[in-house]
Amino acid sequence: MSEANNNDWIQIKIRSDSRNAETIADLLEQFGALAVTYSDAEDDPILEPLPGEHRLWPNTDITGLFDQGYDPLPTIGKLKELLGDHVPVAAVRLQDKNWIRAWMDQFKPLKFGRRLWICPSWMQVQEKDSVVVMLDPGLAFGTGTHPTTALCLTWLDSLDLKDQRVLDYGCGSGILGIAALKLGALEVTGIDIDEQALLASRENASRNDVGNRLKLLLGGKKLNFTPATVTVANILAGPLAQLEPEIAALTCSGGLLALSGILDEQADEVLAAYRKDFDIRKERSLNGWALLTGTKK
Repeated sequence: MSEANNNDWIQIKIRSDSRNAETIADLLEQFGALAVTYSDAEDDPILEPLPGEHRLWPNTDITGLFDQGYDPLPTIGKLKELLGDHVPVAAVRLQDKNWIRAWMDQFKPLKFGRRLWICPSWMQVQEKDSVVVMLDPGLAFGTGTHPTTALCLTWLDSLDLKDQRVLDYGCGSGILGIAALKLGALEVTGIDIDEQALLASRENASRNDVGNRLKLLLGGKKLNFTPATVTVANILAGPLAQLEPEIAALTCSGGLLALSGILDEQADEVLAAYRKDFDIRKERSLNGWALLTGTKK
């Protein structure tokens, strides 16, 4: 480490696997960490967990942030004693700065298709005739940066959504449904099995002044509403295949469909599940993720 500075914060980072990550995080908190974060150590993809499942990367970095002036050496010694000398442990000093501003500076407006933008609330889009969804980065739900979300947003931007009834199945942050409303959809129904996702969707819709046209429903039970003319579902390949009968029932005859959250090598499995009720094909790929689009028979 560099020479100590009393104004520096201390980070202790440990490389581990997903089985031991939470135990290590607990140890860091016991040793006085102000915050503990997980990050992908080797660029492994991680998909949305199933209900009640807590999923981490196979190779995970666990980082504890400690107060200014903290001496990391005793903690590193204890961690080595408990975890073994083979476990990589390192400490670095972070210069004190405006961390909120530094965090905000990481995020810029993102454009999808011809005119759709996802923009943090502290920034502006100057482009003429742009359609802007104001959405701040969060810990749990998508903000457009993942390829699967980008594929769905670009697809929505390509449609004429005027007077369309849109279904956002697995709505998460509400980003897709809100984008559809901003692009001219008459109404959107968002469905999710996570109540926190519904709360996030409701709050984000309100911030974008479209809350009165967004209906939110808790999934996992029988749903009754007018079938959608446009359906988009950005979840996992396995659940998508299992949900085909329900998604087909919730989409009207002639309705448009887009599915993502699917790795390229999983596309054939999902296509096979949907061909019974949809004329469907693989539309395009982005960074190893597929977008499937089709029309209800």
